Amino acid sequence: MNKKELTDKEIAECIPDIWQPLTNQQREFLSQSFIIQKYKKNETIYCEGETPMHLMCLLSGKVKIYKEGVGGRSQIIRVIKDKEYFAYRAYFAEGNFVTAAAAFEPCTICLIPMPAIMKLLKENNELALFFIRQLSIDLGISDERTVNLTQKHIRGRLAESLLFLKNTYGLEEDESTLSIYLSREDLANLSNMTTSNAIRTLSNFATERLITIDGRKIKIIDEDKLKKISKIG
Repeated sequence: MNKKELTDKEIAECIPDIWQPLTNQQREFLSQSFIIQKYKKNETIYCEGETPMHLMCLLSGKVKIYKEGVGGRSQIIRVIKDKEYFAYRAYFAEGNFVTAAAAFEPCTICLIPMPAIMKLLKENNELALFFIRQLSIDLGISDERTVNLTQKHIRGRLAESLLFLKNTYGLEEDESTLSIYLSREDLANLSNMTTSNAIRTLSNFATERLITIDGRKIKIIDEDKLKKISKIG
């Protein structure tokens, strides 16, 4: 799929936060710069050390932002949800990517060249304020995650991650099963622990009837208790 296959209405539905404050002339300019790319499950979207070229917006699927750590173990920094923008901070900082991104599952992403975004930012104060707000929100989330992952014990970190996934991706129709199915390794990387610790702690949570486990499906049974464990740390 490419930009020529999309109407203005379809583009507006893809990137409403960017489209809404633009003038008609700016929308015409943006529509000429707008492309869509599909990625397969586990496919790399960008690599650490690469030069940022595009603003990205996740249209469907799930994406992880991660960093390779000591001994080759990855640390998942954040996860991206539908209609969320990413991959632009490094460009604003005039640097290369300090993280990498990959698809948790097949996904569709909108890409807009950063020079086009910079042109619009210089012309449109409301759009500039939107990105200031987004960066401020991301910084707050990053600060909170840093505290949670460094000061909480294993049980607190895993409970925090399960609640984080629920709040980010929501639940299935049964209103209790997480709508994202992570491998034990990915869940461990999100929670800053070894895979064996993640497996053992998940098993303990299941024994305590806080969750049930069916392969990669995790059903939350006692959310209040998970919140308490997360808060205590």
